[in-house]
Amino acid sequence: MFLYKLEVQLADRRTVLILMGDSDEEVMDSVEAHLSKHFIGSPEVKEIALVEKRRAGKGAGYVVEL
Repeated sequence: MFLYKLEVQLADRRTVLILMGDSDEEVMDSVEAHLSKHFIGSPEVKEIALVEKRRAGKGAGYVVEL
């Protein structure tokens, strides 16, 4: 398992997602599902960038600056 830090450019804003998955493909396929759960409806996704990938384990994490 890996932790993925993704930056997603929507039509009106940029957001960061932290997801866990077994493969890059699995994580990329789940991005829109996570976004539609968070926002009302499915936002228009312009770009998805994989910023960082780390092996998931005790103590693994990310700092997200606002």
